[in-house]
Amino acid sequence: MAHAKNHDYHILPPSILPFLGALFGFVMLFGAVLWMHGITAWMFWGGLLGVLYTMFAWWSEVTVESNIGDHTSVVRIGLRYGFILFVTSEVMFFFAWFWSFFKHAIYPMQDYIGTDYVQPAIHIVDPLHLPLINTLILLLSGCAVTWAHHALVHDNDRKSLIQGLAIGIAFGVAFTGLQGFEYYELLAHDGWEFGGDIFYSNFFMATGFHGFHVLLGTVFLIVCLIRAMKGAFTPEQHVGFETAAWYWHFVDVVWLFLFFAVYLWGTAGM
Repeated sequence: MAHAKNHDYHILPPSILPFLGALFGFVMLFGAVLWMHGITAWMFWGGLLGVLYTMFAWWSEVTVESNIGDHTSVVRIGLRYGFILFVTSEVMFFFAWFWSFFKHAIYPMQDYIGTDYVQPAIHIVDPLHLPLINTLILLLSGCAVTWAHHALVHDNDRKSLIQGLAIGIAFGVAFTGLQGFEYYELLAHDGWEFGGDIFYSNFFMATGFHGFHVLLGTVFLIVCLIRAMKGAFTPEQHVGFETAAWYWHFVDVVWLFLFFAVYLWGTAGM
């Protein structure tokens, strides 16, 4: 139940969750290093479970704070600014992969076999089949999420909110499935391999990390759908859903750049 506040700020009570998040994050990353060296994998998985628990517990508390009225207009502005900074850091992450792709495509590293220079191989992917279908699917999912957001903010239409979220989630799942199928075809039938040369590395790291972001965004939307079905979100207070929509549109835009750079421009022979 909401309670009255006599100021615009939210004073957080002491919590052990930030410490646990940092601790489990360290354990997970240190465990990943040990796993890469073939020592053990249990530390990574234990740290990952701890990180997931911390995320669930922390965001559950944030949801409760919103429901009881702690997220005033000033607090909501701060939450939006924080999420914008997070998305900015994600943009920089993908910028690094685009930089690597264009750098090695335009100015390849010298690779000599004997006395002959051999330019790194560029492996063509037909952009007008699965990549184009996935592009349309992701754009349609963005349209569905935008419809849901408009229905909530302008009409307070909860039925359209739920329907739009459900359609967006379905398209997100379809995108992930088709990308997995594309990887299978490339690896099993087209002679591709993880690693090997710069093109392989850039392609799988850029598109693979994007696919991981799609998966996270789909989970984000599923949580919003569950909350919407339970009566959460109002036209005035819906920061959780708004940030999910922003994240989904970020995923859409990154894919458009990937499609035009890696698939279309790559197919043109660079």
